[in-house]
Amino acid sequence: MGGGRWRRILSGLWRSIAVWAVSTVTMLVLAGALPDFQLQSDTGDSATRIAVTAVVGAGVFGLLSSLVWPLLVRALLLVPALVLGLLVFFLNGSLLLIALRINPSGRGEAAPETAVVVAAVMSAVASATGGALAVRDDDAYRRRLYRLADRRRRRTDGRSGPSTPAAVFLQLDGVGHDVLREAVGKGLMPTVAQWLGGGPAGTRATHRLTPWRTDWSSQTGASQLGILHGSNHDVPAFRWYEKDSHEVMVCNRPSSAAELQRRAVEYTGDGGLLSADGASRGNLFSGGADQLALVLSVSARRGRENRSRAGYLTYFIDPANAVRTAMSFVAEVFREITSSTRGRLEKRRPRVKRGGLYPLIRAFATVIERDVVVTAVIGDMLSGRSSVYADLVGYDEVAHHSGPRGRDAEKVLARLDRSIALIAKVADHAPRPYRIVLLSDHGQSPGETFLTRYGLTLTNLVRAGCGLPVPRRARRTHSGAEARAAVRAALRRPVEEGGAQHPPARHRSEPIVLASGNLGLISFPDVPHRMSREEIDRRHPALLSTLANHPGVGFLLVRSEEYGGLVIGAHGAEVPLDELDDEHPGPLADFGPGAADVVRRTHSFPHVADIMVNSWYDPAEGEVLAFEEQIGSHGGLGGAQGRPFLLSPVALSAPVEDGAELVGAEQVHHVLRRWLRECDGPQVPLPARPNERAA
Repeated sequence: MGGGRWRRILSGLWRSIAVWAVSTVTMLVLAGALPDFQLQSDTGDSATRIAVTAVVGAGVFGLLSSLVWPLLVRALLLVPALVLGLLVFFLNGSLLLIALRINPSGRGEAAPETAVVVAAVMSAVASATGGALAVRDDDAYRRRLYRLADRRRRRTDGRSGPSTPAAVFLQLDGVGHDVLREAVGKGLMPTVAQWLGGGPAGTRATHRLTPWRTDWSSQTGASQLGILHGSNHDVPAFRWYEKDSHEVMVCNRPSSAAELQRRAVEYTGDGGLLSADGASRGNLFSGGADQLALVLSVSARRGRENRSRAGYLTYFIDPANAVRTAMSFVAEVFREITSSTRGRLEKRRPRVKRGGLYPLIRAFATVIERDVVVTAVIGDMLSGRSSVYADLVGYDEVAHHSGPRGRDAEKVLARLDRSIALIAKVADHAPRPYRIVLLSDHGQSPGETFLTRYGLTLTNLVRAGCGLPVPRRARRTHSGAEARAAVRAALRRPVEEGGAQHPPARHRSEPIVLASGNLGLISFPDVPHRMSREEIDRRHPALLSTLANHPGVGFLLVRSEEYGGLVIGAHGAEVPLDELDDEHPGPLADFGPGAADVVRRTHSFPHVADIMVNSWYDPAEGEVLAFEEQIGSHGGLGGAQGRPFLLSPVALSAPVEDGAELVGAEQVHHVLRRWLRECDGPQVPLPARPNERAA
């Protein structure tokens, strides 16, 4: 046995003894501080006997945590993931009670509720101690991360893995190009700043920052489908009504996500960006990857076909990990409640309601999903996987309710940077080089809601234009951020947005009105085809003029029997879509370059709505009016929502030539695919597997 191996064994033994000692001291301190936790008999014991009881109790608790906990977590994979996170405290407390019961001294005793507290504190202290000792030893640090990240993987039989570079794509959901630059300038993201050459004097930039422009539907469903599968054809919005199937498609609904992925695979003829030795983590779509964790398009599957929830096992199998995340979850809930209360007391504007289940949803997105996804990515890197694509949704969820540049959103950016730094550090210990690419799927545009400014929803405005009764009390529009679907999937509750959120029309002739950020879609379900402007005017003569002349509406898109696509603006402005371009933008003038092109492309989709409504946009302030209850929104045209970023290593080729612009998620897919070829990684596109075509 070589000297290096002996050193590693002794180093590991030293860390175990140190953690045991610290756990013993922690148990002694808690026994003195908590009245319902004691390590001596009622008649009293000597200090030596108390110390021995603590030493044995801490050791037994540590052994039970190491041996029994993984089995408990495997059994509890049948329990919803979010519930599992909340059960962590009680399970750890039960292990401590068992440790005290089987202690040979027979002196330990604790009330059940006290055992929960003691076990949580001991696990957190042990984890912190072990981590602090491990990071001083690079080999130990690498082994610890490997153990926590992916105990399920088996090493190859002594064979060395590939030495060619691989790629990790980290999607910072909803972080716009300008928001990223501002965060770097404020010192919120030092890791990203260093990559851009913002470190000490003489630091060379290792990455380049490139903005790109989304399609009209500036939301994760359209962008990520295009990025991972090479096509977002016929995805007009986050949610839309399909007349042929009489169904509302919603991008964060598992059944809809599975269908959209099937359509994209069929349309392109290949399995996706990750179809060769890839991993998909925390995404709406699989990208053709074989390794999945928290992927929505497969979350509705039952049995072995649903491998998405296995990511929870990888993370929660470590009791200290589970306790730390559970404690962070609780802290984040209180952080949100405090921030929301302060906002109400200070009467901040704009503001939306943040009560109900939202604090739990925010904590899930910013703590549980982040930790599980990051750990899965670390496991992928340490096992040498060729390509990884992961989505971190915390910023997007918080920015919807706190604003894209709010204090809460900035704190999330700072924590995301720490996750990026951890992944970058792991890359130093991976078995092959990794190119780390950061990107976003869209940005967010600020602004108060349509309801707040005008006192009515888009649905009620449409009903008024149709001459239909309008409720006296406006009904708030459901806000469908990606994290909500992830929470419901984790709880194993259906994410179907049915009658409660999109109630069926009272009569089939009444319109269905759906909102996707500041983009509205109006469909008449009793007409099997897309209605023309002329048909709409005959049925509801005042509807189009009511919408187009409302101050909260920017423009409408309809189909004209005479002109084809027709863009309608205020004061009678009507311009055929084919006549619009950047030099003659017509009603699209405020929405910037390329607006006519993306509207024209959406008009060609088979399932585009009868009337497409884009909200007003203020170019000076960058504000839009969301048709949902969000003060940071995305989904339509206008402002930062359509300007995400791509941060790539300079070792890879430039995304586009100098002076050119990167436009559309499908073009981003081709760029990422080119980079995988440069890494000598998976050669995509590859044919789709049979189960993907039939998904």
